[in-house]
Amino acid sequence: MGKFQCYSIKVDREKNCIKTVRVGIRVIRIQDLYKRRCNIPSYHLNLITLRVPMWLGVKILTMNCNIPGLNLTGDLSFSPSFSFTSLLPLSTKNVMAEYTLEVTTGSMLRAGTPDNLYVTLIGTERQSEHTLLTSFEQDDKTRKVGTYSVTTLFSLGCLLLLKLERDPFHESPEKDWFCSKIVVKTPEEDEILFPCHRWLSRGEFAFVFCGLLSVKHNIIKKYIIYVPEYVSQHWKEDYFFGHQFLNGLNPYMIHRCSKLPSNFPVTEEMVKPFLANGSSLTVEMAKGNIFLSDYKIMEGLPTRVIDGKPVPLTAPLCLLYVNPEKKLLPIAIQLGQQPSEENPIFLPSDSESDWLLAKIFVRHADSLYATLVVHLLDNHLLAEVFTIATLRNLPGIHPLHKLLIPHHRYTLNINILARALLYGPGRTFGNSSLGADGQTELLRRGLSQMTYTSLCLPEDIVARGLESIPNFYFRDDALRLWNIINSFVKAMVAYYYPSDSDVSEDSELQGWVNEIFYYGFLGNGDSGIPSSFQTVEELIKFVTMVIFTSSVKHAAVASSQFDFLGWIPNGPVLLLQAPPTTKGQSRKETILETMPDKSSAGFIMSIWWQLSWKHDDFVPLGTYPDQRFDEPAALQMIKDFQAELSSLSVAITKRNSELELPYSYLNPKEIENSVAI
Repeated sequence: MGKFQCYSIKVDREKNCIKTVRVGIRVIRIQDLYKRRCNIPSYHLNLITLRVPMWLGVKILTMNCNIPGLNLTGDLSFSPSFSFTSLLPLSTKNVMAEYTLEVTTGSMLRAGTPDNLYVTLIGTERQSEHTLLTSFEQDDKTRKVGTYSVTTLFSLGCLLLLKLERDPFHESPEKDWFCSKIVVKTPEEDEILFPCHRWLSRGEFAFVFCGLLSVKHNIIKKYIIYVPEYVSQHWKEDYFFGHQFLNGLNPYMIHRCSKLPSNFPVTEEMVKPFLANGSSLTVEMAKGNIFLSDYKIMEGLPTRVIDGKPVPLTAPLCLLYVNPEKKLLPIAIQLGQQPSEENPIFLPSDSESDWLLAKIFVRHADSLYATLVVHLLDNHLLAEVFTIATLRNLPGIHPLHKLLIPHHRYTLNINILARALLYGPGRTFGNSSLGADGQTELLRRGLSQMTYTSLCLPEDIVARGLESIPNFYFRDDALRLWNIINSFVKAMVAYYYPSDSDVSEDSELQGWVNEIFYYGFLGNGDSGIPSSFQTVEELIKFVTMVIFTSSVKHAAVASSQFDFLGWIPNGPVLLLQAPPTTKGQSRKETILETMPDKSSAGFIMSIWWQLSWKHDDFVPLGTYPDQRFDEPAALQMIKDFQAELSSLSVAITKRNSELELPYSYLNPKEIENSVAI
């Protein structure tokens, strides 16, 4: 078998415990499984000699656990709080690893902090626990170096990055701390430099990469969020450009086109080469294979001024075609709303740089619209309206308060932070093409176009003619989730409101919807939003929409931000050069000059990463940590709801296993119960 370093276990029958057992090749890892019992698999354990490291601290009790391959009699097991769960290769470096950290504060005035610091080391094999580095006790003037230790049960492998956090709560006055660098000494005696050189405010965290990075492609993919590696490889391709209208950040813009708008003069001759043999634009429209994304809402928005010049923003029209291979492909792009010689229609047959640049400007408009209208307005701000109306009108004992309050968790908090840090004059999102005035105007236009139909997914899909377009995974998953939520809400509402009169006579309920109508939708009767409820069915539909908006709809856009916008050329929110007005004039250098500079791109990328982060106390859809209902019938409805979500999760996982690019954003276990980030 070769040479192996092994630990052993010895049976002490008088004390009814196991001390050590020698295992060839592998050693058993012991983990806390919260009273879960599990038998050891049938591995051959060759030699029984013994010694268990004292740091395992395992107390052994009797509970039937067979160990095939051991010539021992009697039942052997760990206490109910521990179980054998997996086997790992054993070597000295895999056991009880200690990392020494030297944390250096900057030398500038008032760089220190008395706050507690926390660190998480992340390696190729695993990551450390969230570890407290004791209070710094730094003064304000001199450079300080603090030495700390992080101990892990096993080696982390090759260190990739570390997460540094400041305690959000501390009794001392708040002041920023400047971290100069962190040097980590590994169990293998290597010293790894993590240059930081940045200020951290109280409660803020930062991911710090090591100075020399040879495994850059693995880091973000494995340890942060799914990095759009696929996006970075395929963003130029037409099929992926079309794919994003259905399964990307914004699946709410595209609609079936049965007649071209008068300001988009695409001719049969222009697009015939890109259609099926012998077909025509008219024929394909009649078949339902032609689709349009029209960004008229972006026309004339005020933009940022950089170096005395307003940055460009287009209001494009993009024509798409579902080909016989069921791929959605762009076949014509016009970057402005008014056709002219200086606003040509770009085609796939144009030069590579012309066609790519046209697609980049479409993605630019789409990314801005998705961020401000689909994400901020349709999710965050609308969910805030629902939350405030619930808190103001429905007392805690009201059944709808109990039903909805889990879907309002953290919504006010995250929106207050967004106003303070992201949106408005001088805020973070001011780094996009839209300044504060442009953002406000786009939100105003978005609200004026919002309808009850657009908020109710089944009706929205029909209204946009998207019932049969293939490979529309957002639609498939979202409709199933709508139906599951609707069934749950229907059961709950019918239980507490047996008749229409129970609904119409509930003054608190009527006050709730009336306030949403007048304060959320400014009393706009054309929106179709109800200002009162007369029937049980009306209430069921509205509550379904509220829960769906606060969970499913938000997850589809929020969770995908970094994936589709993190690779800046695929989803730029800032472009620096004007769109092309003449064909054949662009080059590769033109595209590079149009993109934001490295500093802006890096900053924007970091924003998408932070906004896509899955926080530690994530609560998935259908989870109700605080029991508010005590009626057995209501509790059973919640269990049925959770079972339906679990079944859908299995189905989505199975489907995704067969896809080149999985669509996981609406897997129920990945959907937050509320707008919480």
